[in-house]
Amino acid sequence: SDGSIRLHKMTSEYPLMQWNDSTKGQPIIALQWALTRPAVFFALDASSNIYIWDLLENDLLPVAKQTVPSEKVVTMTLLGEPEKANGLLGIVLAMDSGQIDIQYVKKKWALP
Repeated sequence: SDGSIRLHKMTSEYPLMQWNDSTKGQPIIALQWALTRPAVFFALDASSNIYIWDLLENDLLPVAKQTVPSEKVVTMTLLGEPEKANGLLGIVLAMDSGQIDIQYVKKKWALP
């Protein structure tokens, strides 16, 4: 609810890494690891900002931020085929109006 993200190992109650105020205080409403690249995850905040984290490139801050200006995004999920090395990774955005938007991610964040 405060925009912090914690990375945990399943066998420990303490986080391996923690990023406080990663969304400048906006609640995170969805977070998902990339299906095709294990070091990348995406976070959606309550202001319809999508943050892309690539832990191999930068483990302190997101490597990119994209605002969805058209309308409020209520949730997101990722689509892709992890068993294929084609690097296709998409973000499915569900809008407040009920509309669905699919956008493809740049290859540098999708390739294994």
